Amino acid sequence: MYAIIKTGGKQYRVQEGDLVKIEKLDLEAGSEVVFDEILAVSNDETLTFGTPIVKGATVKATVLEQGKAAKIIVFKYKAKKGYAKKKGHRQPFTQVKIEKINA
Repeated sequence: MYAIIKTGGKQYRVQEGDLVKIEKLDLEAGSEVVFDEILAVSNDETLTFGTPIVKGATVKATVLEQGKAAKIIVFKYKAKKGYAKKKGHRQPFTQVKIEKINA
């Protein structure tokens, strides 16, 4: 059984027991979160698509940690103009463990 959830402007395919890094949520580690924007749910035989979301479907997850991803270097350069800029960025994330999918 799997579901496709939408959170933080992105879509994720999740199964029970998965560890997923999603866009940052303002929750403490150990707290529980319920995702209610479920775009599709698949049982072993059937696949249900929402229009746009599946009515009554939820996914329960537990927040494991808050963190930052590896640094990404943004380097801008224009040849023969003496222009160069270097910036770094670390995207914050929330790691969750999918506990239960309710279809």
